[in-house]
Amino acid sequence: MTEARLILASNSKARLAMLTAAGVAVEAISPNVDEDALKDGLKSEGVTARNLADALAEAKAVRLSQRISDAMVLGADQVLALEDGRMLDKPSDPGEAMAQLKLMAGKKHKLISAAVIAEQGTPLWRHIDIATLSVRPLSDSFIEQYVESEWDNIRHCVGCYEIEGRGAQLFSAITGSQFTIMGLPLIPVLDYLRVRAILPS
Repeated sequence: MTEARLILASNSKARLAMLTAAGVAVEAISPNVDEDALKDGLKSEGVTARNLADALAEAKAVRLSQRISDAMVLGADQVLALEDGRMLDKPSDPGEAMAQLKLMAGKKHKLISAAVIAEQGTPLWRHIDIATLSVRPLSDSFIEQYVESEWDNIRHCVGCYEIEGRGAQLFSAITGSQFTIMGLPLIPVLDYLRVRAILPS
């Protein structure tokens, strides 16, 4: 059996690092999907956070697998949903990061991470996982100091935190997989790769 080539349709260093650390031979290539336009269009149609994450992951996987037909392509995306259903995007500047943290302080939110694997433009497998995070009450001074010191690390993070770093200080409780929080439902992905004999079983 010829081993399939696996490509991660993403610019996410965190997702690539998770797969590589787990022993997966993978290369990362940008899918060249206009995520903002796609996201805006789906939100205008009233799509749920779960379905938004799934649609974005599928768009990345399908688009790149149409260009690279001899590979399995993994697309992934993550959406943050507040208790009232509103969805937050990555902060555009430190001021927006502080505003988002004040909005989340003392409340719960969900991180929905979706993964889709496609071949030759057709999605073959998908998995969606959800983690629930409780943010402790945060003082304004803590938020300001945190954003000032962590901005370079959190500027590309929905929710303004890296759970594997100082962002762990934001929470009073977490339910769900740390991999999901970091942006990829890794365990189900590894299971499918074993089914496809990309990983040994």
